[in-house]
Amino acid sequence: MTAGGRPAEPEVIWSRPQRTGRGPRPAHSRESIAAEAVRVADALGIEAVSMRRVASGIGAGTMSLYNYVPRKEDLYELMVDAVSGEYDFARPTGDWRADMLALARQTRALMHRHPWLPGLLSPVYGFSPNALRYLEHSLDCLAPLEVPDAEKLELVAAVNGTVATYVTGELALAERARSLPWSEAQEQAVRTAWLGSRLATGQYPRLAAALTGGGPVPGAGLDMAAVFDRTLTRLLGAWDPGAASDAGPGSAS
Repeated sequence: MTAGGRPAEPEVIWSRPQRTGRGPRPAHSRESIAAEAVRVADALGIEAVSMRRVASGIGAGTMSLYNYVPRKEDLYELMVDAVSGEYDFARPTGDWRADMLALARQTRALMHRHPWLPGLLSPVYGFSPNALRYLEHSLDCLAPLEVPDAEKLELVAAVNGTVATYVTGELALAERARSLPWSEAQEQAVRTAWLGSRLATGQYPRLAAALTGGGPVPGAGLDMAAVFDRTLTRLLGAWDPGAASDAGPGSAS
């Protein structure tokens, strides 16, 4: 152990006691530390999360916080685990696609409540206690899918990656709208008019057909929840156990 409580060798935060050393009962818990870090990130962004700020928020000295959380990376792991505890794991219905879509909707809502979360998702933070419960539930939902369990984990990763990418785009659009000196409707009207002038040149016939075929122009009043459901439904619907073996070299006629 180095000065300040930081480990001299790699270790998993979950394998450590709540607090190292002897003495009186710890004054703080991982739960309270994580809750404060999440509060800061939700209010000010992940960049505002620091050991000093979190320590001040729970009434601790910065150096004493290292006795509970040796590294900032460990603090991030506590944060991801804390918000992962917000899932409501309903009993699987037996329709694995419907169950995974319902779970994806929860993930989308979770990321909107905690906009910093997509940026912290990685395998490094994927095996905390609440993350393990999430993966176990996902595999319960996927029990009817007749593919190896390793492939089911690949599907879970594909769903989470799609949700994270989708929400990142939503958050970026919302942030841009907040920064505009005019209304979002005014901005969209100008952009839609410019797009219409380009399509009218006849240089983009396929794009013009796609955008004038009854669907809304991108960004113009789209029902993002409905688009999300369609995107995930297509992803899940494409998960055909026989597709990979049927699509090998020479399979096309």
